Amino acid sequence: MAEVHTVYVPRDTTACSLGAEAIAQQLGRHLAMHSPDCRLVRNGSRGAFWLEPLLEVETEQGRLAYGPVTPEQLPDLLAAGLLAGTTEHPLYLGPVDDIPWLRRQQRLTFARAGVTDPLSIEDYRTHGGFVGLKKALSMTPQALVDEVKASGLRGRGGAAFPAGIKWQTVLDAPADNPGNPQSGRKFIVCNADEGDSGTFADRLVMEADPYMLIEGMIIAGLAVGADYGFIYLRSEYPLAHQVLQEAITRAEQAGWLGADMQGSGRDFQLEVRLGAGAYICGEETSLLDSLEGKRGMVRAKPPLPALKGAFGQPTVVNNVLTLAAVPWIIDQGGQAYANHGQGRSLGTMPFQLAGNIERGGLVELAFGPTLRELVEDFGGGTRSGRPMQAIQVGGPLGAYLPAAQWDTSLDYEAFAEAGAVLGHGGVVVFDDTVDMAQQARFAMEFCMVESCGKCTPCRIGSVRGVEVIDRIIADDNRAAQLDLLAELCDTMEFGSLCAMGGMTPNPVRSAVEHFPDAFGVTPESSAGAA
Repeated sequence: MAEVHTVYVPRDTTACSLGAEAIAQQLGRHLAMHSPDCRLVRNGSRGAFWLEPLLEVETEQGRLAYGPVTPEQLPDLLAAGLLAGTTEHPLYLGPVDDIPWLRRQQRLTFARAGVTDPLSIEDYRTHGGFVGLKKALSMTPQALVDEVKASGLRGRGGAAFPAGIKWQTVLDAPADNPGNPQSGRKFIVCNADEGDSGTFADRLVMEADPYMLIEGMIIAGLAVGADYGFIYLRSEYPLAHQVLQEAITRAEQAGWLGADMQGSGRDFQLEVRLGAGAYICGEETSLLDSLEGKRGMVRAKPPLPALKGAFGQPTVVNNVLTLAAVPWIIDQGGQAYANHGQGRSLGTMPFQLAGNIERGGLVELAFGPTLRELVEDFGGGTRSGRPMQAIQVGGPLGAYLPAAQWDTSLDYEAFAEAGAVLGHGGVVVFDDTVDMAQQARFAMEFCMVESCGKCTPCRIGSVRGVEVIDRIIADDNRAAQLDLLAELCDTMEFGSLCAMGGMTPNPVRSAVEHFPDAFGVTPESSAGAA
């Protein structure tokens, strides 16, 4: 076995929470004493969180994987020949690219995640980075928008609105606004306030491949005539904040960001602003208020942010995953992206497996497989080993899906037909020990805590919802309370100003309809609440 010259230890939040930082420190000391020619690289995670910390070594046969490695196991692994690429240790997993969990994915957005040093521009360019931007600098704004339209890319933050249509609106919008200090400007705002339960794809982009997001935002700016961008980052992501700040500085120093990018005469400035710690600030208009230094309150629409957004100017507001897909689209072409997926759900979606799951992590697939295939073939069923009872897709406002719906195709239209949402792609699994009545109560309580308070159906309805569900659980005039809960859900759905109150009925209704025993009623008696 040949001497290994590069060892990779991930530095993302999940890997570090499982001991990667201690492993890197211990390994660094060992290399300094025994193998000074061996390079230690802190890569991003590949998203196989069930294998973290995942160590990789570069050999003539490619990168070999070992994991999950604990700090306590590292000395034994080193003694067994880690730095020679040993294949004889129990933690040896074989070539990274041959791990079935990774090999079966279709990674477009996350192709570099875990492969490169996240902060190395040289690494980024070696693996295809900034190719899309170089092409974009020679294209007209309309041509860029047309490529995004052709790709079929839709918002990955929840609403699934076509990105190209939003960009076209901002491109066509006049920026002149007499009396506004920002008159003449347009903005790109990245919604990185990733707050849905069981989601971490945005964080993984920012921690494992930050230049991809930066590149996507610059291209968006070129497409609509914006010269300034904001990344509104969840305050609970300190490592992502650190990585982004460093990546922005390095991109500016290398001439890929800032004034006269690559001698093109085009400018784009970018800054990170930390979120306010409120779930509601993931809603685009509340985010804009917070971005401007105000309390995060939902704005009435119209006017749309595309016409009057940040600081009263035309603004593109896109999710991290939407913007991160753009460099690949411009590099390879919109049609190449649209060749993945099915129907109107085109491209790939990074699904995030969490909850009571054996193999948690990020799985990027073209739209089309079923939910069952995702949670069984990739997720491996429950961590507890007990039968799965329910799966919630799309965050805390998504429906609880019973076994009868697990063969639903993972695409926007199929989920809408099933009364569910894909949202940001979060998939949370519950086994048969979970009390689904308490899960329905949690949905109302979550809305009660996180509501901005601007509209009555959301602010008051969620409080009343908790009270009504408590009475149902206590068998206090249960039939009448179920009818009242159904009316309350209708009021919240149709009367709320934004999706916070409007979608809270989704998990409540689905719990009552599909898991009636948890509410002490038969399916027939719960039909009114469904």
